[in-house]
Amino acid sequence: MRILLTGANGYIGMRLLPLLLDAGHDIICCVRDKDRLSIDHEMIKKVSIIEIDFLEDPNTTILPNDIDIAYYLIHSMSSSTSDFDKKEEVSAQNFNVYVAQTNIKQVIYLSGIVNEKNLSKHLWSRKNVEETLYKGDFNLTVLRSGIIVGSGSSSFEIIRDLCEKLPVMLTPRWVNTKTHPIAIRDVLSFMTGVLGNAKCYNQSFDISGPNVITYKQMLLLYAKVRGIRLLILTLPVMTPKLSSYWLYFVTSTSYKLALNLVDSMSIPVIANDNRLQKLLGIEPMTYTKALELAFIKIEQNQVVSSWKDSMISGRFDKDIQKYVTVPKKGCLRDNKKIKIDDPNRVIEKIWAIGGETGWYYGDWMWKIRGHIDKFFGGVGLRRGRTNPDKINSGDALDFWRVLVADKNEKRLLLFAEMKVPGEAWLEFDIDKNNILHQTATFRPRGLWGRLYWYLMVPFHYFIFGGMIRNITSDKIKKVRQKAN
Repeated sequence: MRILLTGANGYIGMRLLPLLLDAGHDIICCVRDKDRLSIDHEMIKKVSIIEIDFLEDPNTTILPNDIDIAYYLIHSMSSSTSDFDKKEEVSAQNFNVYVAQTNIKQVIYLSGIVNEKNLSKHLWSRKNVEETLYKGDFNLTVLRSGIIVGSGSSSFEIIRDLCEKLPVMLTPRWVNTKTHPIAIRDVLSFMTGVLGNAKCYNQSFDISGPNVITYKQMLLLYAKVRGIRLLILTLPVMTPKLSSYWLYFVTSTSYKLALNLVDSMSIPVIANDNRLQKLLGIEPMTYTKALELAFIKIEQNQVVSSWKDSMISGRFDKDIQKYVTVPKKGCLRDNKKIKIDDPNRVIEKIWAIGGETGWYYGDWMWKIRGHIDKFFGGVGLRRGRTNPDKINSGDALDFWRVLVADKNEKRLLLFAEMKVPGEAWLEFDIDKNNILHQTATFRPRGLWGRLYWYLMVPFHYFIFGGMIRNITSDKIKKVRQKAN
Protein backbone atom coordinates (compact mmCIF):
# COMPACT_ATOMS: atom_id res chain seq x y z
CA MET A 1 0.00 0.00 0.00
CA ARG A 2 1.03 3.59 -0.53
CA ILE A 3 1.00 5.35 2.83
CA LEU A 4 1.27 9.05 3.66
CA LEU A 5 3.10 9.52 6.95
CA THR A 6 2.57 13.02 8.33
CA GLY A 7 4.75 14.09 11.24
CA ALA A 8 7.37 11.63 9.95
CA ASN A 9 10.17 13.34 11.90
CA GLY A 10 8.32 13.21 15.23
CA TYR A 11 8.77 10.70 18.04
CA ILE A 12 6.01 8.35 16.84
CA GLY A 13 6.67 8.89 13.15
CA MET A 14 10.33 7.92 13.49
CA ARG A 15 9.32 4.69 15.25
CA LEU A 16 6.56 3.85 12.80
CA LEU A 17 8.51 4.47 9.59
CA PRO A 18 10.89 1.46 9.73
CA LEU A 19 7.99 -0.85 10.65
CA LEU A 20 6.01 0.25 7.60
CA LEU A 21 9.05 -0.12 5.33
CA ASP A 22 9.79 -3.59 6.69
CA ALA A 23 6.19 -4.55 5.88
CA GLY A 24 6.83 -3.63 2.25
CA HIS A 25 4.73 -0.47 2.04
CA ASP A 26 5.52 2.50 -0.22
CA ILE A 27 5.96 5.45 2.15
CA ILE A 28 5.58 9.17 1.50
CA CYS A 29 7.06 11.14 4.40
CA CYS A 30 5.28 14.45 4.84
CA VAL A 31 7.34 17.07 6.70
CA ARG A 32 7.62 20.84 6.85
CA ASP A 33 11.32 20.72 6.04
CA LYS A 34 12.87 17.70 4.31
CA ASP A 35 16.32 18.59 5.66
CA ARG A 36 15.02 18.00 9.18
CA LEU A 37 14.04 14.38 8.54
CA SER A 38 16.56 12.66 10.83
CA ILE A 39 16.92 9.30 9.10
CA ASP A 40 20.02 7.70 7.64
CA HIS A 41 20.90 7.80 3.94
CA GLU A 42 19.87 4.20 3.33
CA MET A 43 16.36 4.81 4.63
CA ILE A 44 16.05 8.08 2.70
CA LYS A 45 16.57 6.09 -0.51
CA LYS A 46 13.52 3.95 0.35
CA VAL A 47 10.99 6.77 0.88
CA SER A 48 9.51 9.73 -0.94
CA ILE A 49 9.59 13.09 0.86
CA ILE A 50 7.07 15.90 0.41
CA GLU A 51 7.26 19.28 2.15
CA ILE A 52 3.93 20.56 3.46
CA ASP A 53 3.16 23.04 6.22
CA PHE A 54 -0.44 22.27 7.16
CA LEU A 55 -0.79 25.69 8.80
CA GLU A 56 -0.46 27.36 5.40
CA ASP A 57 -3.05 27.56 2.62
CA PRO A 58 -3.22 24.17 0.87
CA ASN A 59 -1.56 23.55 -2.48
CA THR A 60 -3.67 20.61 -3.64
CA THR A 61 -1.32 19.70 -6.49
CA ILE A 62 1.46 18.49 -4.19
CA LEU A 63 0.15 15.07 -3.14
CA PRO A 64 -0.09 12.18 -5.62
CA ASN A 65 -3.56 10.76 -6.22
CA ASP A 66 -2.75 7.13 -5.49
CA ILE A 67 -2.46 7.36 -1.70
CA ASP A 68 -4.21 4.47 0.06
CA ILE A 69 -3.82 5.32 3.75
CA ALA A 70 -2.49 8.21 5.84
CA TYR A 71 -1.25 8.49 9.41
CA TYR A 72 -2.14 11.83 10.99
CA LEU A 73 0.54 12.55 13.61
CA ILE A 74 0.50 16.34 13.68
CA HIS A 75 0.48 18.05 17.09
CA SER A 76 1.22 21.63 18.11
CA MET A 77 1.02 21.47 21.91
CA SER A 78 4.70 22.21 22.46
CA SER A 79 4.84 25.14 20.05
CA SER A 80 2.55 27.47 21.99
CA THR A 81 0.90 28.01 25.35
CA SER A 82 -2.00 30.05 24.02
CA ASP A 83 -3.16 29.19 20.50
CA PHE A 84 -1.95 25.65 19.89
CA ASP A 85 -5.57 24.45 19.79
CA LYS A 86 -6.35 26.83 16.91
CA LYS A 87 -3.23 25.67 15.08
CA GLU A 88 -4.22 22.04 15.49
CA GLU A 89 -7.71 22.71 14.16
CA VAL A 90 -6.37 24.59 11.13
CA SER A 91 -3.88 21.79 10.42
CA ALA A 92 -6.66 19.19 10.50
CA GLN A 93 -8.89 21.27 8.23
CA ASN A 94 -6.11 21.75 5.71
CA PHE A 95 -5.24 18.07 5.85
CA ASN A 96 -8.82 17.24 4.86
CA VAL A 97 -8.48 19.58 1.87
CA TYR A 98 -5.20 17.98 0.78
CA VAL A 99 -6.34 14.36 0.90
CA ALA A 100 -9.73 15.15 -0.69
CA GLN A 101 -7.82 15.30 -3.99
CA THR A 102 -6.55 11.72 -3.56
CA ASN A 103 -8.04 8.21 -3.59
CA ILE A 104 -7.37 7.72 0.10
CA LYS A 105 -9.39 5.06 1.92
CA GLN A 106 -8.34 5.39 5.56
CA VAL A 107 -6.77 7.92 7.93
CA ILE A 108 -5.33 6.81 11.26
CA TYR A 109 -5.11 9.48 13.94
CA LEU A 110 -3.22 9.07 17.22
CA SER A 111 -5.09 11.11 19.84
CA GLY A 112 -5.37 11.17 23.62
CA ILE A 113 -7.91 9.59 25.99
CA VAL A 114 -10.78 12.06 26.37
CA ASN A 115 -13.34 10.36 28.60
CA GLU A 116 -13.75 13.08 31.25
CA LYS A 117 -16.46 15.73 31.05
CA ASN A 118 -14.05 18.50 32.02
CA LEU A 119 -11.04 18.33 29.70
CA SER A 120 -7.82 20.31 29.70
CA LYS A 121 -7.13 22.56 26.73
CA HIS A 122 -4.68 19.98 25.41
CA LEU A 123 -7.18 17.08 25.56
CA TRP A 124 -10.04 19.22 24.29
CA SER A 125 -7.91 20.11 21.29
CA ARG A 126 -7.23 16.42 20.60
CA LYS A 127 -10.97 15.74 20.65
CA ASN A 128 -11.65 18.74 18.42
CA VAL A 129 -9.10 17.50 15.86
CA GLU A 130 -10.82 14.11 15.93
CA GLU A 131 -14.18 15.73 15.17
CA THR A 132 -12.59 17.79 12.38
CA LEU A 133 -11.05 14.73 10.76
CA TYR A 134 -14.37 12.88 10.89
CA LYS A 135 -15.65 15.53 8.44
CA GLY A 136 -13.12 14.40 5.86
CA ASP A 137 -13.98 12.24 2.87
CA PHE A 138 -12.30 9.07 4.14
CA ASN A 139 -12.67 6.31 6.73
CA LEU A 140 -11.20 7.52 10.02
CA THR A 141 -9.68 5.35 12.73
CA VAL A 142 -8.85 7.15 15.98
CA LEU A 143 -6.54 5.63 18.58
CA ARG A 144 -6.94 7.44 21.90
CA SER A 145 -3.76 6.76 23.80
CA GLY A 146 -2.77 7.11 27.42
CA ILE A 147 0.67 8.39 28.44
CA ILE A 148 3.27 6.76 26.19
CA VAL A 149 6.21 5.13 27.95
CA GLY A 150 9.33 4.33 25.97
CA SER A 151 12.95 5.36 25.55
CA GLY A 152 12.95 8.94 24.32
CA SER A 153 9.26 9.69 24.95
CA SER A 154 8.56 13.00 26.66
CA SER A 155 6.75 11.32 29.57
CA PHE A 156 9.54 8.82 30.16
CA GLU A 157 12.27 11.46 29.95
CA ILE A 158 10.46 13.75 32.40
CA ILE A 159 10.00 10.91 34.89
CA ARG A 160 13.64 9.90 34.44
CA ASP A 161 14.89 13.44 35.03
CA LEU A 162 12.79 13.81 38.18
CA CYS A 163 13.71 10.48 39.75
CA GLU A 164 17.40 10.50 38.87
CA LYS A 165 18.00 14.07 40.01
CA LEU A 166 15.69 14.49 43.00
CA PRO A 167 15.91 11.82 45.73
CA VAL A 168 13.43 13.93 47.69
CA MET A 169 10.56 15.63 45.84
CA LEU A 170 8.14 18.30 46.93
CA THR A 171 5.35 17.72 44.46
CA PRO A 172 2.06 19.40 43.57
CA ARG A 173 -1.28 17.69 44.15
CA TRP A 174 -1.63 16.52 40.57
CA VAL A 175 0.79 13.65 41.32
CA ASN A 176 -2.25 11.88 42.82
CA THR A 177 -4.17 12.04 39.54
CA LYS A 178 -4.83 8.64 38.00
CA THR A 179 -3.54 7.81 34.54
CA HIS A 180 -3.39 4.84 32.18
CA PRO A 181 0.11 4.54 30.66
CA ILE A 182 0.94 2.43 27.60
CA ALA A 183 4.24 1.14 26.23
CA ILE A 184 5.47 2.58 22.93
CA ARG A 185 5.71 -0.96 21.52
CA ASP A 186 2.03 -1.52 22.17
CA VAL A 187 1.12 1.83 20.61
CA LEU A 188 2.96 0.81 17.45
CA SER A 189 1.27 -2.62 17.47
CA PHE A 190 -2.14 -0.95 17.58
CA MET A 191 -1.18 1.57 14.89
CA THR A 192 -0.03 -1.12 12.48
CA GLY A 193 -2.83 -3.49 13.47
CA VAL A 194 -5.60 -1.14 12.32
CA LEU A 195 -3.86 -0.46 9.00
CA GLY A 196 -6.34 -1.29 6.24
CA ASN A 197 -8.60 -3.10 8.71
CA ALA A 198 -12.20 -2.40 7.62
CA LYS A 199 -13.48 -3.41 11.07
CA CYS A 200 -11.75 -0.33 12.44
CA TYR A 201 -13.15 2.18 9.94
CA ASN A 202 -14.96 5.22 11.34
CA GLN A 203 -14.40 4.24 14.94
CA SER A 204 -12.53 5.65 17.93
CA PHE A 205 -10.73 3.29 20.31
CA ASP A 206 -9.07 3.78 23.69
CA ILE A 207 -5.66 2.11 23.90
CA SER A 208 -3.77 1.67 27.17
CA GLY A 209 -1.71 -0.66 29.27
CA PRO A 210 -3.16 -2.86 32.03
CA ASN A 211 -2.24 -0.55 34.96
CA VAL A 212 -4.31 2.38 36.23
CA ILE A 213 -1.87 4.25 38.48
CA THR A 214 -1.21 7.75 39.76
CA TYR A 215 1.70 9.92 38.64
CA LYS A 216 3.16 9.40 42.11
CA GLN A 217 3.04 5.64 41.62
CA MET A 218 4.68 6.05 38.22
CA LEU A 219 7.58 7.86 39.87
CA LEU A 220 7.89 5.32 42.71
CA LEU A 221 7.76 2.35 40.33
CA TYR A 222 10.46 3.96 38.21
CA ALA A 223 12.64 4.30 41.30
CA LYS A 224 12.00 0.65 42.16
CA VAL A 225 12.99 -0.53 38.68
CA ARG A 226 16.15 1.58 38.82
CA GLY A 227 16.99 0.54 42.36
CA ILE A 228 17.11 4.08 43.75
CA ARG A 229 15.58 5.62 46.86
CA LEU A 230 12.87 8.19 46.40
CA LEU A 231 10.82 10.20 48.89
CA ILE A 232 7.79 12.13 47.59
CA LEU A 233 6.11 14.79 49.71
CA THR A 234 2.95 16.34 48.28
CA LEU A 235 2.34 20.02 48.90
CA PRO A 236 -1.29 21.09 49.43
CA VAL A 237 -0.80 24.26 47.38
CA MET A 238 1.26 24.70 44.22
CA THR A 239 -0.12 26.80 41.40
CA PRO A 240 -0.03 25.53 37.80
CA LYS A 241 2.56 28.18 36.97
CA LEU A 242 4.84 27.10 39.81
CA SER A 243 4.35 23.47 38.80
CA SER A 244 5.36 24.37 35.24
CA TYR A 245 8.52 26.12 36.42
CA TRP A 246 9.27 23.11 38.63
CA LEU A 247 9.11 20.75 35.63
CA TYR A 248 11.00 23.17 33.40
CA PHE A 249 13.98 23.69 35.68
CA VAL A 250 14.33 20.08 36.84
CA THR A 251 13.64 18.22 33.59
CA SER A 252 14.62 18.54 29.92
CA THR A 253 11.18 19.72 28.87
CA SER A 254 10.57 23.15 27.40
CA TYR A 255 8.52 25.66 29.38
CA LYS A 256 5.72 25.66 26.78
CA LEU A 257 5.41 21.89 26.96
CA ALA A 258 5.63 21.94 30.78
CA LEU A 259 2.80 24.47 31.04
CA ASN A 260 0.52 22.47 28.74
CA LEU A 261 1.38 19.20 30.48
CA VAL A 262 0.61 20.59 33.93
CA ASP A 263 -2.74 21.80 32.59
CA SER A 264 -3.57 18.20 31.67
CA MET A 265 -2.14 16.43 34.69
CA SER A 266 -5.06 17.35 36.93
CA ILE A 267 -7.42 15.44 34.59
CA PRO A 268 -7.69 11.64 34.98
CA VAL A 269 -6.71 9.87 31.76
CA ILE A 270 -8.28 6.42 31.98
CA ALA A 271 -9.39 4.13 29.15
CA ASN A 272 -13.03 3.04 29.12
CA ASP A 273 -12.86 0.11 26.74
CA ASN A 274 -10.50 -2.54 25.40
CA ARG A 275 -12.42 -3.43 22.21
CA LEU A 276 -9.41 -2.96 19.98
CA GLN A 277 -7.22 -5.07 22.23
CA LYS A 278 -9.63 -7.98 21.78
CA LEU A 279 -10.13 -7.33 18.06
CA LEU A 280 -6.40 -7.36 17.28
CA GLY A 281 -5.38 -9.93 19.89
CA ILE A 282 -2.90 -7.57 21.58
CA GLU A 283 -2.04 -8.04 25.26
CA PRO A 284 -0.43 -4.76 26.41
CA MET A 285 2.56 -4.94 28.73
CA THR A 286 2.68 -3.54 32.26
CA TYR A 287 4.16 -0.16 33.14
CA THR A 288 7.19 -1.72 34.83
CA LYS A 289 7.84 -3.95 31.82
CA ALA A 290 7.73 -0.88 29.58
CA LEU A 291 10.31 0.80 31.83
CA GLU A 292 12.59 -2.24 31.74
CA LEU A 293 12.48 -2.42 27.93
CA ALA A 294 13.16 1.32 27.68
CA PHE A 295 16.35 0.91 29.70
CA ILE A 296 17.47 -2.03 27.60
CA LYS A 297 17.31 0.23 24.55
CA ILE A 298 19.14 3.01 26.36
CA GLU A 299 21.89 0.71 27.60
CA GLN A 300 22.33 -0.76 24.10
CA ASN A 301 22.43 2.72 22.53
CA GLN A 302 19.45 1.77 20.37
CA VAL A 303 17.08 4.66 21.05
CA VAL A 304 15.31 5.06 17.71
CA SER A 305 13.83 8.50 18.36
CA SER A 306 13.53 11.07 21.11
CA TRP A 307 11.07 13.90 21.59
CA LYS A 308 14.10 16.10 22.35
CA ASP A 309 15.18 15.88 18.71
CA SER A 310 11.94 17.49 17.58
CA MET A 311 12.19 21.15 16.65
CA ILE A 312 9.65 22.07 19.31
CA SER A 313 12.18 21.17 21.99
CA GLY A 314 14.26 24.19 20.98
CA ARG A 315 13.86 27.86 20.13
CA PHE A 316 12.92 27.46 16.48
CA ASP A 317 9.94 25.42 15.32
CA LYS A 318 10.48 25.97 11.59
CA ASP A 319 12.73 27.58 8.95
CA ILE A 320 15.84 26.30 10.73
CA GLN A 321 17.43 25.43 7.39
CA LYS A 322 17.80 29.09 6.50
CA TYR A 323 20.78 29.00 8.88
CA VAL A 324 22.62 26.25 6.96
CA THR A 325 24.58 28.86 4.99
CA VAL A 326 26.87 30.50 7.52
CA PRO A 327 26.97 34.25 6.82
CA LYS A 328 30.21 36.03 6.01
CA LYS A 329 29.39 39.70 6.51
CA GLY A 330 28.68 41.39 9.82
CA CYS A 331 29.93 38.42 11.84
CA LEU A 332 32.53 37.82 14.54
CA ARG A 333 34.58 34.62 14.43
CA ASP A 334 36.93 32.43 16.35
CA ASN A 335 38.98 30.34 13.90
CA LYS A 336 41.17 27.44 14.94
CA LYS A 337 42.94 24.95 12.69
CA ILE A 338 45.37 22.10 13.18
CA LYS A 339 47.05 19.48 10.99
CA ILE A 340 45.91 15.92 11.74
CA ASP A 341 47.31 12.50 10.92
CA ASP A 342 44.19 10.34 11.20
CA PRO A 343 41.04 12.07 9.85
CA ASN A 344 38.80 9.06 10.53
CA ARG A 345 39.74 8.96 14.22
CA VAL A 346 39.15 12.70 14.55
CA ILE A 347 35.79 12.45 12.79
CA GLU A 348 34.70 9.74 15.24
CA LYS A 349 35.59 12.02 18.15
CA ILE A 350 33.73 14.95 16.58
CA TRP A 351 30.69 12.73 15.99
CA ALA A 352 30.69 11.83 19.71
CA ILE A 353 30.76 15.43 20.96
CA GLY A 354 28.24 16.67 23.51
CA GLY A 355 25.89 14.69 25.73
CA GLU A 356 27.70 12.28 28.06
CA THR A 357 30.99 12.72 26.17
CA GLY A 358 31.05 16.45 26.84
CA TRP A 359 32.86 19.11 24.83
CA TYR A 360 36.45 17.92 25.27
CA TYR A 361 37.52 20.93 27.32
CA GLY A 362 36.08 22.92 30.23
CA ASP A 363 32.92 20.88 30.66
CA TRP A 364 32.23 22.74 33.91
CA MET A 365 32.12 26.01 31.95
CA TRP A 366 29.70 24.49 29.42
CA LYS A 367 27.51 23.36 32.33
CA ILE A 368 27.50 26.83 33.86
CA ARG A 369 26.53 28.28 30.48
CA GLY A 370 23.75 25.70 30.29
CA HIS A 371 22.40 26.65 33.73
CA ILE A 372 22.46 30.34 32.79
CA ASP A 373 20.62 29.58 29.57
CA LYS A 374 17.97 27.57 31.41
CA PHE A 375 17.51 30.38 33.94
CA PHE A 376 16.75 32.84 31.15
CA GLY A 377 14.26 30.53 29.45
CA GLY A 378 16.58 28.67 27.10
CA VAL A 379 16.95 24.95 26.46
CA GLY A 380 20.05 24.45 28.62
CA LEU A 381 22.14 21.29 28.32
CA ARG A 382 19.54 18.82 29.55
CA ARG A 383 18.50 17.61 26.09
CA GLY A 384 21.86 15.88 25.67
CA ARG A 385 21.88 13.70 22.56
CA THR A 386 19.85 10.66 21.53
CA ASN A 387 22.75 8.43 20.45
CA PRO A 388 26.36 8.59 21.69
CA ASP A 389 28.01 8.23 18.27
CA LYS A 390 25.36 8.88 15.61
CA ILE A 391 24.25 12.30 14.42
CA ASN A 392 21.72 13.27 11.76
CA SER A 393 20.76 16.68 10.44
CA GLY A 394 17.95 18.04 12.59
CA ASP A 395 19.04 16.32 15.82
CA ALA A 396 19.31 18.18 19.11
CA LEU A 397 22.79 18.26 20.63
CA ASP A 398 22.72 19.87 24.08
CA PHE A 399 21.82 23.50 23.36
CA TRP A 400 22.77 23.17 19.68
CA ARG A 401 20.81 21.99 16.65
CA VAL A 402 22.57 19.88 14.02
CA LEU A 403 22.28 21.56 10.61
CA VAL A 404 24.78 19.45 8.65
CA ALA A 405 26.24 16.07 9.61
CA ASP A 406 28.11 14.65 6.63
CA LYS A 407 30.83 12.10 7.38
CA ASN A 408 31.74 11.77 3.71
CA GLU A 409 32.42 15.49 3.50
CA LYS A 410 33.93 15.42 7.02
CA ARG A 411 31.75 18.32 8.14
CA LEU A 412 29.57 18.99 11.17
CA LEU A 413 27.66 22.27 11.45
CA LEU A 414 25.77 23.23 14.60
CA PHE A 415 23.44 26.17 15.24
CA ALA A 416 22.93 27.55 18.75
CA GLU A 417 19.47 27.30 20.32
CA MET A 418 20.69 28.88 23.54
CA LYS A 419 19.58 32.39 24.46
CA VAL A 420 22.09 34.74 22.86
CA PRO A 421 21.80 38.32 21.55
CA GLY A 422 22.34 37.17 17.99
CA GLU A 423 22.90 33.97 16.05
CA ALA A 424 25.74 31.49 16.61
CA TRP A 425 27.25 28.62 14.63
CA LEU A 426 29.93 26.06 15.49
CA GLU A 427 31.52 24.19 12.58
CA PHE A 428 34.04 21.36 12.28
CA ASP A 429 35.47 20.69 8.84
CA ILE A 430 38.44 18.61 7.63
CA ASP A 431 39.82 19.73 4.27
CA LYS A 432 41.62 17.69 1.59
CA ASN A 433 44.98 18.50 3.21
CA ASN A 434 43.88 16.86 6.47
CA ILE A 435 43.59 20.14 8.30
CA LEU A 436 40.81 20.39 10.86
CA HIS A 437 39.07 23.78 10.82
CA GLN A 438 37.05 24.66 13.92
CA THR A 439 35.06 27.85 13.45
CA ALA A 440 32.73 29.63 15.87
CA THR A 441 30.68 32.29 14.07
CA PHE A 442 28.49 34.88 15.77
CA ARG A 443 26.20 37.37 14.06
CA PRO A 444 25.49 39.94 16.79
CA ARG A 445 22.18 41.69 17.24
CA GLY A 446 22.91 45.33 17.99
CA LEU A 447 25.38 46.77 20.47
CA TRP A 448 24.56 44.25 23.19
CA GLY A 449 25.35 41.43 20.79
CA ARG A 450 28.84 42.76 20.16
CA LEU A 451 29.39 43.43 23.86
CA TYR A 452 28.33 39.85 24.62
CA TRP A 453 30.88 38.46 22.16
CA TYR A 454 33.79 40.50 23.48
CA LEU A 455 32.89 39.61 27.06
CA MET A 456 33.09 35.95 26.06
CA VAL A 457 36.42 36.23 24.20
CA PRO A 458 38.57 35.23 27.23
CA PHE A 459 36.45 32.11 27.73
CA HIS A 460 36.54 31.36 24.00
CA TYR A 461 40.34 31.47 24.07
CA PHE A 462 40.53 28.61 26.56
CA ILE A 463 37.40 26.64 25.55
CA PHE A 464 37.87 26.59 21.77
CA GLY A 465 41.64 26.20 21.99
CA GLY A 466 41.37 23.32 24.43
CA MET A 467 38.58 21.74 22.42
CA ILE A 468 40.50 21.45 19.15
CA ARG A 469 43.63 20.23 20.94
CA ASN A 470 41.78 17.45 22.73
CA ILE A 471 39.75 16.46 19.67
CA THR A 472 42.95 15.91 17.72
CA SER A 473 44.99 14.35 20.54
CA ASP A 474 45.64 10.63 20.76
CA LYS A 475 43.84 10.44 24.09
CA ILE A 476 40.25 9.31 23.66
CA LYS A 477 37.79 10.52 26.22
CA LYS A 478 35.63 7.64 27.29
CA VAL A 479 31.88 8.07 27.20
CA ARG A 480 30.33 7.52 30.60
CA GLN A 481 28.06 4.52 30.19
CA LYS A 482 25.12 5.08 32.45
CA ALA A 483 21.44 4.56 31.93
CA ASN A 484 20.27 7.92 33.08
